[in-house]
Amino acid sequence: MEIKINAVRFDADKKLVAFIQKKVDKLDLFFDGIVLSEVFLRLENVQDEENKVVEIRLSIPGNDLFVKKQAKTFEEAVIQSVETLSRQLNRYKEKLRGA
Repeated sequence: MEIKINAVRFDADKKLVAFIQKKVDKLDLFFDGIVLSEVFLRLENVQDEENKVVEIRLSIPGNDLFVKKQAKTFEEAVIQSVETLSRQLNRYKEKLRGA
């Protein structure tokens, strides 16, 4: 699976990029047909502490899965996103089996 990480209007450090790659790579355990995953990191201009936004789009044959999470840290948002995507992948696999 190819992973593209895009930090919007800031540079993500190597530690954050490595963390994201490690977590997103685990999605291959749920579904091995993932072609591409795009990760977008953004800082929202809000006074709230939860101003880190992570969006992940998974390209799988015949479909795209998308999740957007907002949290205090990028790591927390990535973890929440990967958990949500794992549930979406499981539902997608069940749908494929039933078809």
